[in-house]
Amino acid sequence: MSANNNNNNNNNNNPSTLKSYVDSATGAVQNALGNIVGTPGDQAEGKAKQQRAQAEYDASHTAAKLPGMTVSSEGVAKDHPDRSAGSWNQTAGAAKEFVGGLVGNESLKQSGREQNLSGQEQEARGQVKDYTSGVGDRVSGAVGSAVAGLTGDRAKQAEYQNKHDAGKTQQRGAELDIQKQAEARQ
Repeated sequence: MSANNNNNNNNNNNPSTLKSYVDSATGAVQNALGNIVGTPGDQAEGKAKQQRAQAEYDASHTAAKLPGMTVSSEGVAKDHPDRSAGSWNQTAGAAKEFVGGLVGNESLKQSGREQNLSGQEQEARGQVKDYTSGVGDRVSGAVGSAVAGLTGDRAKQAEYQNKHDAGKTQQRGAELDIQKQAEARQ
């Protein structure tokens, strides 16, 4: 029983975007009621709850991108192979394009340009696959965990929660790369 309680406590302590939204709304209502009724304690508690909700939201979106993987508070997710291969093709293509331009070899330059573009497309496909797979795992993990919780199957609940968490990490990794690429284009 102790292991199940620890597992549930660990899952309940994971940062949650949904929980941050609920807490933020609750804090806003409490703050508003404090303003209407004139109770500074409720106002302060409402503002504090909103600040905690923002911290929860920020934590739920925190992930670190490492070569070939993403690490978050929920775990580690390996990138789709197309992401790494695409990145490599971009690098090799850019090098060919540079060398071709440097030595005046138009064929090598064009070949490098094509390889670079192909690598960009390949990496984008991998990002989309990781993003959609992550969202799917989050949804099926959340639903499965809820059903298992209702039926009292703690082992299945933990299994589905792990699937949710891995999906969240995978989704966040794709989001980080997509955001980084969008910022680089600006």
